[in-house]
Amino acid sequence: MMKNWRKKGGRSWRLVSGVGASAALAMAFSAFGATPPTFAAGQAPITIGVSASLTGDFSSSGIPLEQGYKLWENYVNSHGGILGRKVKIIFLNDNSSTSQVATNYEDLITRDKVDIVFGPYSSLLTVPALEIADRYGYAFEAPAGGGPAVFALKSPNFVFVQPTPVSDTMVSFAKWILSLPKSERPTTAAYATEDGPFSPAMLQTARNILQSHGIKTVYDKIYPTETTDFLPMVLGIEHSKAQIVLLGTHEPEAADYVRDFVQQHYNPKAIVFTGGPEDGTEFLDGIGGAKYANGIMVPGGWWYGEPSYQNKLFVSMYVKTYGGKPTDVPTTAAEAFSVGQVFQQAAEHVHSINNAKIIKALHTYTFNTVQGPMKFNAQGAANGEDFLMQWQHGKLEVVYPNSIKTAAPLFPKPNWP
Repeated sequence: MMKNWRKKGGRSWRLVSGVGASAALAMAFSAFGATPPTFAAGQAPITIGVSASLTGDFSSSGIPLEQGYKLWENYVNSHGGILGRKVKIIFLNDNSSTSQVATNYEDLITRDKVDIVFGPYSSLLTVPALEIADRYGYAFEAPAGGGPAVFALKSPNFVFVQPTPVSDTMVSFAKWILSLPKSERPTTAAYATEDGPFSPAMLQTARNILQSHGIKTVYDKIYPTETTDFLPMVLGIEHSKAQIVLLGTHEPEAADYVRDFVQQHYNPKAIVFTGGPEDGTEFLDGIGGAKYANGIMVPGGWWYGEPSYQNKLFVSMYVKTYGGKPTDVPTTAAEAFSVGQVFQQAAEHVHSINNAKIIKALHTYTFNTVQGPMKFNAQGAANGEDFLMQWQHGKLEVVYPNSIKTAAPLFPKPNWP
């Protein structure tokens, strides 16, 4: 079984970094030549409030979110802070709860009186969090909450710091399928997704594109988010004989699906997950090893080898601080780091951390991030495009679009071992 970070617990609590974590961060940043900065005398720190899912259903992503924010905080402070002021992030645990996340942002703004807030993980938590930020006129950068329900709020304070809105995440896969010669192009597709705030929208967009080009839907299933047995869906997909399979998941559900497909010896020409396979060792451990990953696809807006702004530095810092290999760096950590990058550049553009000025800056300038350059429109969506990745012989490669691919796609997908 895969390692599971999900934990039990309820009330909101503050995080205090342990000696071990602090020492690791200090060692990581000293390795990059950072020297203790001198901050402007008499200047209070810039305080930033974050609600993170450190326990509960979203903790497997909430923990990397906190890690990405902490890496950015320590990097910025080791290089002089922002506008000559040190940055201090206050974390509250929301236990993956919609009511707790709203309470946390209310407390951060009214009780802790933070200068700025950054977003939590998931669209489900971003909606109530953004409503609080809007009430108090705070800018709101979301690292991982760009589902349709969030954009439906039409908040002028909001930007989604990923290359595309969540609903467009699977467009890269659909475009790749349609780029195949007609003689090789699949003609049938199966879809299955949890009934969450974003996965159904991802698959719907891809399904619309594929169906409009003659690829027939032969299986389509939305199941409750609390589902733990995926064999009924796997058997339904197998019975449909679909040539390609699109699944709305995150880790660890993606690993559960793979184990069931292997057990049933069902091998479609292509299989793509909305999330999970990008989690490196965590995903590989969950499916029983790299040999079972060969040919599995996942869309992405960030890749550890991407030649984007500060990406090599970010990956090196993450590995030095938290261990593992570059392939193990969680996408969510990169998304959180990007939020900090955007805020710093916005503050430096307007020489202020005033929320009204930051909001205007977010919708005016182009920002460089580890996920690539971003310019946000009036709705808060960036102007980028996701790409398609595939596990090949123990390594995650970019296979589409051709302009940035690191390897040719394996198609049809190799058979399970």
